[in-house]
Amino acid sequence: MNQDKVANLVRELLVEIGEDPHREGLLKTPERVAAAFAFLTSGYRARLADVINAAIFTQSTSSMIIVKNIEVYSLCEHHILPFFGRCHIGYIPRGKVFGVSKLARLVDMYARRLQLQERLTEQISQEIMDEIDAVGVGVMIEARHLCMMMRGVEKQNSMMVTSSVLGSFRESATTREEFLALIGSRHE
Repeated sequence: MNQDKVANLVRELLVEIGEDPHREGLLKTPERVAAAFAFLTSGYRARLADVINAAIFTQSTSSMIIVKNIEVYSLCEHHILPFFGRCHIGYIPRGKVFGVSKLARLVDMYARRLQLQERLTEQISQEIMDEIDAVGVGVMIEARHLCMMMRGVEKQNSMMVTSSVLGSFRESATTREEFLALIGSRHE
């Protein structure tokens, strides 16, 4: 990403909305916004192999593995406003398991792009399924969308919940129910 070009575009945007980019409080804003966007969209420049970094291990367990309450921060592709919440991941391995921090890094890789929550949920579950040939995967994201809270319908307490279930999580109601019970699905 060319941060100088983005900073110039932000300067133009400030002028278009009626601001003075030479005002003291805005002098460094274009550069700060460009740096923020570089970070918030770093998922486009991330490589899965680097994110996982060979942290897939042989393990004979067939028990469900769950990591819950992974913080998620992303930008909606419709308004480029933040949405944020929690991601819960469960999977049943077939001889291979992830290093636990790699699941959070995988979430970040896809979240740090312009996103739809629905697509984000599916990308995470499909990547887990594909990378370790899991027996099954369940991913749930609960998020608040600023595009709904601070503009438009202005619904402050709204929360969107999406889930993606693959393999045994899709085929077996019992497995799916166990996952939901273990993540303690509650809506605040």
